[in-house]
Amino acid sequence: MNHFFHTNRPTRKPWLTRRPSRRSSLLTLLFSLLFLLSYYFLTPSSFSPVSPLNKTSNSQFPQCISSRALIPGEKFLWYAPHSGFSNQLSEFKNAILMAAILNRTLIVPPVLDHHAVALGSCPKFRVSDPYEIRAAVWDHVVELLRTGRYVSMADIIDISLLVSSSVVRAIDFRGFASLWCGIKDFVCFNKSNKQPALFDRLKQCGSLLFGRIVNVDKCTYAISEDCRTTVWTYQNDDKDGVLDSFQPDEQVKKKKKISYVRRRRDVYKTLGPGSEAESASLLAFGSLFTSPYRDSELYIDIHEAPRDQRIQSLIEKIEFLPFVPEIMSAGKEFADKNIKAPFLCAQLRLLDGQFKNHWKATFQSLKEKVESLRQSPHALHIFVMTDLPEGNWTGSYLGDLRRDSNHFKLHFLREEDELVIETARKVVAAGHGLRFGFVPESLGMGGLKKHCPSERLPDVLLYIEEAVCSCASLGFIGTAGSTIAESVELMRKFGTCPRQSLTEL
Repeated sequence: MNHFFHTNRPTRKPWLTRRPSRRSSLLTLLFSLLFLLSYYFLTPSSFSPVSPLNKTSNSQFPQCISSRALIPGEKFLWYAPHSGFSNQLSEFKNAILMAAILNRTLIVPPVLDHHAVALGSCPKFRVSDPYEIRAAVWDHVVELLRTGRYVSMADIIDISLLVSSSVVRAIDFRGFASLWCGIKDFVCFNKSNKQPALFDRLKQCGSLLFGRIVNVDKCTYAISEDCRTTVWTYQNDDKDGVLDSFQPDEQVKKKKKISYVRRRRDVYKTLGPGSEAESASLLAFGSLFTSPYRDSELYIDIHEAPRDQRIQSLIEKIEFLPFVPEIMSAGKEFADKNIKAPFLCAQLRLLDGQFKNHWKATFQSLKEKVESLRQSPHALHIFVMTDLPEGNWTGSYLGDLRRDSNHFKLHFLREEDELVIETARKVVAAGHGLRFGFVPESLGMGGLKKHCPSERLPDVLLYIEEAVCSCASLGFIGTAGSTIAESVELMRKFGTCPRQSLTEL
């Protein structure tokens, strides 16, 4: 069997074995070319912070060209709202501010379903990145359109004074999508299941809006910074790019294997005139949520602009944005016609997140307030807004109050109440989101309102409840840490219920 290992083949001479073959030369040349091409395309340009892989020509996206032709020189700002309504409203205010600073037209988003899109935790450096959250919002917006549940933020929040005074320019998302995606004969999305071409176009538009491609030359610029790396400022005396006071501690870095560094950056210098972002027709942020944290802000630290009176005035105006008249009127009507007496409002958030573990403290605050008001021989009227179903009140302080009907009269609203349903109808009929120039008349898209009514009435219960609480003349008790309670307190501070007396007995 050894003949298998000792063949009679002639042995090659050493100089022949060292001579490179034509095939190996070609392979060497090929690998060299691949290396050079990889270096060219994968290495960021020294003249731009965006690598060529993240840039593309807008010839692939004809909507970039068509939108600029329809509204020459117009530049837009989009962002990705998330979480509950109160957080969405907070982001909406920040978006108005950013749009004004950067001189862009704000794309007004719809109201998203409660917690349909989540951000995560900025203090824990555990958040969805801007691309992920933009993509999630786009998918949810399309779902709202397809199911006939689309309600614009401007249908709920009254920004008519801001728009009519030209303090801010705005366009409804539906109008923008029509313009951007080239759908002039905009049909109801929920009727379009048999039109795959429409959704193919929307899919392509979505890829630009949520920014899979970081920068499309003079078309879109997708913001990649978030609360883990950036705190946006404006006309701050600090040097641009200085470290923020809040940084991940060493324990967090080691445990989560992160290396984030938070820097304070001037939004105007970074994204305004002279920047790469400034030339883009569409500037897309991720989340715009912020909150005070450890002597700093989580993402946006713009509370004053003393050297820019236009922005300073806007900051003061957006501190409080009221509900639209239809909602405010419903709240006052319930107080006048149903309660018909001075009353206390109790906002009790008991089931969601951190609040479900603080029942005792929440009820204790209410109990102390109730005891302080029991000086009158008449029954004490209390309007209750809570996420605890009425069937589960037994055994709680709410159950005790309901049982003692001689001394306490409890009032509350339900989704099926006629006042709530009728208010929802009025909100849909008013169509505030498609007014005030949100949809340019010159584009012939006024038919949006006519041809695409909501198939389902919007959920307006929470908004009416807040309006009722703004009229509570005996005071307000809210759940500590609840953004809903903060919203009601703000309404009461600005006196949204003219006939109310905020004197606490």
